[in-house]
Amino acid sequence: MEKATLLEWYRQMVLIRRFEERCDELYQLEGKIKGFLHLYIGQEAVAVGSIGARESGDHVITAYRDHGHALTVGSDPGRVLAELMGKATGVTGGRGGSMHLVDTERTFWGGYGIVGAHLSLAVGLALAEDYKGTDRVCLVYFGDGSTNIGYYHESLNLAKVWNLPVIFILENNKYGMGTSVERASAETDLLKKGMAYNMPGRRVDGMNVIEVYEATTAAIDAARKGEGPQFLEMQTYRYEGHSIGDRTRYRPQGELDQWRDEKDPIATLQAVLLNDYDVTEDELLAIQNEVMAEVDAAAKFADESPDPALDSLYDHIYPGVIGEVN
Repeated sequence: MEKATLLEWYRQMVLIRRFEERCDELYQLEGKIKGFLHLYIGQEAVAVGSIGARESGDHVITAYRDHGHALTVGSDPGRVLAELMGKATGVTGGRGGSMHLVDTERTFWGGYGIVGAHLSLAVGLALAEDYKGTDRVCLVYFGDGSTNIGYYHESLNLAKVWNLPVIFILENNKYGMGTSVERASAETDLLKKGMAYNMPGRRVDGMNVIEVYEATTAAIDAARKGEGPQFLEMQTYRYEGHSIGDRTRYRPQGELDQWRDEKDPIATLQAVLLNDYDVTEDELLAIQNEVMAEVDAAAKFADESPDPALDSLYDHIYPGVIGEVN
């Protein structure tokens, strides 16, 4: 791997972590973010490594834990944070909020709030590219809880029947809301639940950004060659609760500390940079300071942005849903 690439990935992961920490503050301490808030802290390597493997034009769609994916595809942090605060300058004009981030210019389609339902949308995106005869693929992210949903099984089955270019990326963070995989799934080896649909599968250390990149690159290459859907189980861990009100009391004592101390994705990459690439601690500190300044600027932009105008209430609503819409 090139040093510049690894440093960029380090910057992206630090950006996600600091952005999410600021979101936590804005929600719990300042009350400027409302509704639900699902933080991505601990899972940064999955989004950064896998999206780093895609090419421009490849589709990305995920569930409601979507801030990290939005930042990694290149969405402006200020506009993302403004969206979380319901401001007019947000990526969807303040209408989507935390769970529905979208950036059409970067073929990022969300941010989807219904568990597992976006898997069918991913299959549709891949079908469209197959129909047009392009070599574009769709990366779709979902949690372990989604593997028990009907959308999951229908989507994987159809993707394989039609041999569509979908990369199914399972972010297995061990818990669907507050329920462990062992208590919710009859088959606890979730890789088998993907390979059951006769598609290639691979288990990946989702805390190691380099391994994530390499596995996703191989899967994308296979899909581009017409080898159909691919399945990746990213074994990762979220440090925070399912959403902001979840205090994680259901986790075994010491589990979080063990993952954070031994497998933290940022610390793992930092060790590689320091030991194998002659990067200095001052260089990494400079990146951290730049990121903090970027997050501070994003928070200032979002806080000072206007609320959506009242007369725009019915904008972007389909005609016929609420009267006549101009």
